[in-house]
Amino acid sequence: MGKYFNNLSGIIPVGILWEEFMKSKLMTAAAAIACAIATSSLAVNATELRLSHQWSNKDVRHKVAQLVADEVAAANVDLEIKIFGSKSLFKPREQYKPLSRGQLDMTIFPLSYAGGQQPAYNLTLMPGLVKNHDHAARMSNSPFMVALEAKMADDDVMVLVHGYLAGGFVGKDKCITKPSDVKGLQTRAAGKAFEQMLAGAGASIASMASSEIYSAMQTGVLNAANTSSSSFVSYRIFEQVKCYTPAGDVALWFMYQPLLMNKSVFEALNTAQQDALLAASAKAEAYYLAEAKKQDAASEKVFRDAGVEIATMSAEDFEAWRVIAKETSYKKFVEQVPDGQELLDMALAVE
Repeated sequence: MGKYFNNLSGIIPVGILWEEFMKSKLMTAAAAIACAIATSSLAVNATELRLSHQWSNKDVRHKVAQLVADEVAAANVDLEIKIFGSKSLFKPREQYKPLSRGQLDMTIFPLSYAGGQQPAYNLTLMPGLVKNHDHAARMSNSPFMVALEAKMADDDVMVLVHGYLAGGFVGKDKCITKPSDVKGLQTRAAGKAFEQMLAGAGASIASMASSEIYSAMQTGVLNAANTSSSSFVSYRIFEQVKCYTPAGDVALWFMYQPLLMNKSVFEALNTAQQDALLAASAKAEAYYLAEAKKQDAASEKVFRDAGVEIATMSAEDFEAWRVIAKETSYKKFVEQVPDGQELLDMALAVE
């Protein structure tokens, strides 16, 4: 005689009870599997990218990064860009290596900072290669930039947003426009190539961070300095100088500071996410160019309002500086970089 289970509603054979029990277990397992699949799918699509930079949230470079993040969020493609500014994630000069290794997803970064890993990048802070902002935009869309991007690709890095920022000169006692103006002056330059050129023009070089220019001017350590338009304003250099030569129709100092991304991370995104990121980057690049131009004009106004004399560098002055650069910084670059001459020629060919 078969076994039975007695409950309040009657007598149930054990076999029937077991069948119902197993059916319930299978339904529960199926639901768990479906939930796991859904959760897994969500994890693949909902991606968070980490973007690092050294700037404050008032800086144009942060605003470029924020514009990309906002546009991507608005596209509603399950992609979020989390920004770590003010060197909170990596030190300013130590971002390229983690980016290339996939330890960081994105950064907005002066590419010349990575000249130790890729000496070719030193061309992106070279005196006289870029004349003005429109020329910089053409440089970003030239065979020269394609060659640099190929080197970045070797490091698993790609460019999302191209951008250059400009700078000028200040003189404590006189204006600086042409090479003879710096002869005998104690001068601070932004970048090794600029130091080489200024030394070739007869200046004595004092190496220091741009944040130290003010006190060096104040104590008489410096007679002249070269840095970016934004740094001249943010560090209130107008309080210590007689004359300012801002970036205008021509300028010597241009620094390439793109928004970069790890290439493998980009390629792992789905098509909708990639499209949203590229569309946001195109919008940010146009904004970057417009804002870079505004920064130069804004810095000139700040200095003028402070009673500082404003000088203008002429095309003839620019060419005189470039002659010295060819014999100093350009020459040194070609000697140190195997394909340096080819890269330099490509840069100089951009009209």
